[in-house]
Amino acid sequence: MMNRREALARVALIMGGTVLGAEAFLSGCTTGTTGLKFSKDDIAFLNEIGETILPATNTPGAKEAKVGEFMSVIVNDCYETKDQIAFMAGMKTLNEASNKANGKTFMQATAEQRHNLLVELDKEASAFQKTKKPDETKHYFTMLKELTLWGFFSSEVGATKALRYIAVPGKYEGTVPYKKGDKAWAT
Repeated sequence: MMNRREALARVALIMGGTVLGAEAFLSGCTTGTTGLKFSKDDIAFLNEIGETILPATNTPGAKEAKVGEFMSVIVNDCYETKDQIAFMAGMKTLNEASNKANGKTFMQATAEQRHNLLVELDKEASAFQKTKKPDETKHYFTMLKELTLWGFFSSEVGATKALRYIAVPGKYEGTVPYKKGDKAWAT
């Protein structure tokens, strides 16, 4: 059975780097000191962002995995204060960007408008990453995207419906044939 450290390492590989807050998560300690509280509206907002990143198709989407609740716990309990502040400011910035681009909040925007906005924010975050100084916090959209992927693929829904999952595996098989289009294995 894989431990949390291995699971986070695999999620980090998927995302091409390290997951912010992962070390604090592994140690189980609270790091931030902002007294941060997420409202029900904040969690609904995060669920919609997550659903835009990982929409329901032939498998459930991020909203069904309750990534908004997951994000609130990780940001509140595992992020350092500077990262908590950047994350909360990023939520506001994302909504302002939606207003500027679409004349409406992210929650009021159509699925296509949401998608287009997040594509642009992803490009912005990628450009930021290239010039980011080591002591700077990650771009807020990178945080949102990482937490969406982490929350989804570590949830029951993600592990059992989007990945192949065997609760009690049989014998170890070092090489297993892979066919193009097969789901990855949950561990």
